[in-house]
Amino acid sequence: MDYCIHGHRHADYLFSSLEEYSTTWFEVLSALDSINDQDIIDEFESEKREAKSISQAINRIVKKQMLLREWQCESYIFADHEYGIQAKGTWRLDFAKGPLSMEVAFNHRSDIAWNLIKPTLASELNHVQKAIQTSGGIIVTATQELKEAGGFDNACGSYEDYVQYLKPLYGMLPAPLAIIGLKAPESFKIDVVPNGPGKKKGVVALYAMELKGRYYCPACGTVLNEKPPACECGQHLAYRS
Repeated sequence: MDYCIHGHRHADYLFSSLEEYSTTWFEVLSALDSINDQDIIDEFESEKREAKSISQAINRIVKKQMLLREWQCESYIFADHEYGIQAKGTWRLDFAKGPLSMEVAFNHRSDIAWNLIKPTLASELNHVQKAIQTSGGIIVTATQELKEAGGFDNACGSYEDYVQYLKPLYGMLPAPLAIIGLKAPESFKIDVVPNGPGKKKGVVALYAMELKGRYYCPACGTVLNEKPPACECGQHLAYRS
């Protein structure tokens, strides 16, 4: 996947330049680099429930990639049971390894501040006994273009929102944090369509191929008359503006 990076307290420079961070940092980037559009389509279409967005599909793919790189999954920040298992995930991060923790954040905009604070808690000393001790954090989230192309809910926090939050929260976030914004897929988008009374689902719409002013179905190669929403082979289609 393509992505952009914003460094809070110079995190992008520190993580790539300092030996204590660089190995784990480049593992994160290699995991994201390994994900292609077809991986997302296959994961999305294999879901038992008919999802509206590709958020959970991306989540599962990222998890597989991080586990392959031996990152700890669903890491509790604190060792104290009151703030661990008993708290039912409140004080937990998606991934951690060595000096870095990572949160994959496709949730509501109202959760942005908390998602930024969690990796900070993992990086700072605390009166509560720690289960992990990191010194930097990573937030992976969706850019506005991915939200629009991927069928995400409008209330979902975006990369642009996270970057905006960093300025007023600067004094509360002393640890370096890298915000990674995932960009939209290049070959498809998600069309959200009705799925029964009061329900919606997402369907994969492949971008039609254009050659010398004519459009072709990328699934079967059929020449398309005008711009139909679907090919006669059944493939949903989208067109670049």
